[in-house]
Amino acid sequence: MTATTAPKESAAPEENTGFGTKSYRTYVLSALTLIYIMNFVDRGLLAVVGPDLVPELGISDTQFGLLTGFGFALLYTIVGIPLARYADAAHRVWIMTICVALWSLMTVLCGLATEITIGSVTIGAFWVLLVCRVGVGIGEAGCTPPANSLIADYYAPRDRSQALGVYSMGVTLGTMFANLIGGWVTDAFDWRTAFYVVGLPGLLIAVVFKLTVKEPPRGFTDTKGTQSSEPVALREAIRELTTKPAFWLMTGGATVAAFCGYGISSFQSIFLVRAHEITTGEAAIWINTPVSLSSAIGTFATGWLATKLYKKHPGAIAWVPALGLALSIPFYVFAFTTQNLLFAAIGLIIGGFVKYGYIAAQYTIGQGVVSMRVRAMATAVLLFIANLIGYGFGPLFIGFISDGFFVSGAAELGVTAEALSRNQCHPSVIGELSDNLQNVCGAVYSQSLQSAMVIMATLYAASSLFFLLTWRRLDKDMVDRN
Repeated sequence: MTATTAPKESAAPEENTGFGTKSYRTYVLSALTLIYIMNFVDRGLLAVVGPDLVPELGISDTQFGLLTGFGFALLYTIVGIPLARYADAAHRVWIMTICVALWSLMTVLCGLATEITIGSVTIGAFWVLLVCRVGVGIGEAGCTPPANSLIADYYAPRDRSQALGVYSMGVTLGTMFANLIGGWVTDAFDWRTAFYVVGLPGLLIAVVFKLTVKEPPRGFTDTKGTQSSEPVALREAIRELTTKPAFWLMTGGATVAAFCGYGISSFQSIFLVRAHEITTGEAAIWINTPVSLSSAIGTFATGWLATKLYKKHPGAIAWVPALGLALSIPFYVFAFTTQNLLFAAIGLIIGGFVKYGYIAAQYTIGQGVVSMRVRAMATAVLLFIANLIGYGFGPLFIGFISDGFFVSGAAELGVTAEALSRNQCHPSVIGELSDNLQNVCGAVYSQSLQSAMVIMATLYAASSLFFLLTWRRLDKDMVDRN
């Protein structure tokens, strides 16, 4: 991020081109996208280092699902609403600056997680790491709502979908860099060092962002005469949202997609390591990185396609992602069931490319069906539901189902949960088990997680259906068509 001269404030132009010069808008969008990339690098790193972290800390798949999901998402979603409410009236650049610094610091502290003894009380490393993850979630809650509101003021409605498509690439690019950086650092050093490496730069970026990005006049790109600096009452905002079925149908689709996506991405590295017997770094760099890159390209491509189709076919913003989500299912099922690592990678790459059109769509629809003064609130409500249910319970669901399949599978082979835990099947310690227990590990260690991943992939069908239903309501509910 380099310093750029900020434009002077001026009255909204007759021709609605957005706030500032084109080059400055590009800089601001790049800065916001970089921060969103960091957002997902920091939150996604835990899933990358999971294959090494889980056995070292001695935690179960359910506990790991809690760390990657609900432990992060609970306060992330709860804090998101008041922060978005504040962003509808306060200085959005300051909000983002403080939040970027906070989540970066808490990411660094994740690397310090270890068992702590205070007097006669011992706090396990799992609980220490959980507290740090909660801190990351609180900080990251202040990213997307104000960022979406800023983009809405910097970009005119006709350009907003494409701008949001660029911004939305932060999800997949962040995941890609989390794998590329985290995987290499974990193999070269250890998983704790990976948290330091990705967390510390955020403190500097927060300062540069504050010094170079200007707060635009609120409502700058709205139709002349409709701008208002007064925030809408919370009750009024909720009332407006309740009159928009398209918003809630879209939110349902985004929530199911998040449930599946976050669950799969949280356990993808662990699955690859268990099923194909590769290292954490190999899974992250050679599989997850190209998958994330493909997903990023797909996010932009589907956002661009929907924008081009929008002029003649406004419903494309809903049916394009619906089609992509449905198409992803067979590729994911194939990736999780094939025994060939190359074929698994190809399935994941194609599945990621076609499914992520829903990200730009959710923000475009969320911004387009409401008035200017509740944009940040609409985004916060969307993220509250999608993240609490999707992010919160998606990884936890996979972890719980995986542990359940492991226990039941071992029981069918005559081994109780007390006699064999999953972490005893880890390659570093499996040699200490008897031949019988080693055989049981071979039968259920990776297969239990595989079954959970396949079940999750099929649920994308429900998300696709929600977006198709959204398509049917868009003509009535969209208010922002310029």
